[in-house]
Amino acid sequence: MKTSTQKLLTAAVVLQALLLAGQWFGASPAQARGELNLPDPGARQLQMIDELKSLNAKVDRLTAVLTSGEMRVKIEKDAK
Repeated sequence: MKTSTQKLLTAAVVLQALLLAGQWFGASPAQARGELNLPDPGARQLQMIDELKSLNAKVDRLTAVLTSGEMRVKIEKDAK
């Protein structure tokens, strides 16, 4: 039982050492300087608003057609 516990502890220490080394050496110079190309949340929200306005206009047109009574529905029987 002593050897299995020792193996598990050794594996945990090795994994923690690898994580520490990855954090220490893994940062690129661009990340360290803060030169990341992050998406602009303001522009994304404006685009979402434009899409919602377009969707709203389509729903308004559909509502107008449904309330006007000009829509015709044709039902066909299945050919079973």
